[in-house]
Amino acid sequence: MKTNHQLGIGTTGGTLLGIIGQLGMHDMLRTALLAAIGAVVSFAVTWLLQRLWRRRH
Repeated sequence: MKTNHQLGIGTTGGTLLGIIGQLGMHDMLRTALLAAIGAVVSFAVTWLLQRLWRRRH
């Protein structure tokens, strides 16, 4: 059977655009803010654990 890649790409693109259309600006800003907070906390914990590890060894 022959696979039509254009059909798959079109379907995926349409689905993603449909989902984006359902999201409000408030939801996107909240998601971006939570992602930024998560990145900062992850960085801080990693940095702290590295400092503690160096002191013990």
